[in-house]
Amino acid sequence: MLGSKDQTLLGFDENELRTQLASTVALRPQIEQLVDELLAQGIDNVLLVGAGGTYSQMWPYELLARERSTFSVRAAIAAELVVTGDALLGERTAAVFTSVSGTTEDVVRAVEYVKEAGATTIAFTGYPESPIATGVDHALISEPKAWPFDMQLLLFVGRLLFQRGEFDAYPALADELVHLPDAMVEVARQAEPAAAAFAEAHRDTDYYFLTGGGPLWSFTYLYSMCILEEMQWLRTTRVHSAEFFHGSLELLEEDTAVIVFQGEDRSRPLTDRAEAFTKRISKDVSVFDTRDYELAGFSPESRALIAPIVLDTVMGRVSKHLERVRNHSLDLRRYYRVLDY
Repeated sequence: MLGSKDQTLLGFDENELRTQLASTVALRPQIEQLVDELLAQGIDNVLLVGAGGTYSQMWPYELLARERSTFSVRAAIAAELVVTGDALLGERTAAVFTSVSGTTEDVVRAVEYVKEAGATTIAFTGYPESPIATGVDHALISEPKAWPFDMQLLLFVGRLLFQRGEFDAYPALADELVHLPDAMVEVARQAEPAAAAFAEAHRDTDYYFLTGGGPLWSFTYLYSMCILEEMQWLRTTRVHSAEFFHGSLELLEEDTAVIVFQGEDRSRPLTDRAEAFTKRISKDVSVFDTRDYELAGFSPESRALIAPIVLDTVMGRVSKHLERVRNHSLDLRRYYRVLDY
């Protein structure tokens, strides 16, 4: 029932998911107006700045711009940007930041750094009174704890490329995003049995090998580092499917647990190749493929672009079941935001 936790899905609050996703998509008018203003002001480069998972979440949109545009859109690690700088950083830079809490220290420092260089600063977060929201020129606020940030970044970069005549399909994509809450609820429901089965089969697995490519390399990195390592204290190796045959493949053995993230973009053949090879070596290969989900209301081109959102929903179900079978809370940390560094 809408507004309550779905008792058939472990730890799943349908209303919360719908509300959070709808709040990010509802930012479209603000995002489009802001992008238009920035271009009118003569912005000629964009920095997408994050830390950890929010940094990796920038990669699909850097990739989108690289594939379609001569406009400079680059992802940067907040802490590294502050100490190394960027040759294009200046008054014609738009710097975009994301933070769930709005308090990530490295991101706060990066906001201050780029502002001193004259950049226009934008933040996506769910907390209007947070240091990041109050520190930027433009704060676009979603529901608290809304995740992931793919919707906002897709709208921001998509509008930018559209206005430059480099992404004609953008209006149709942006219109289709209104279907996202319904589609992701259905994805969660469909993914639940496989998620439970995966967790049961891997309750004692302590090492995973993960691969994915194109716009899903970001999620491969994120799920490996932020979920399996940070939230479950499990050892992982992660490798881009295009780089699969360099180095890391030597770690594969018959009992290696392999996770393959597969999307619907032009890089799919590279991940197909990696998947086929892993299945020659390992007897424990799990493939999570966006093609398995209906995604009602989305065109083939849009499906390819929302793949990170889809797999975030799918693997959210896996994470909940790993938490259950391993009796290890996803909120438990030993060091992150526990010890100073």
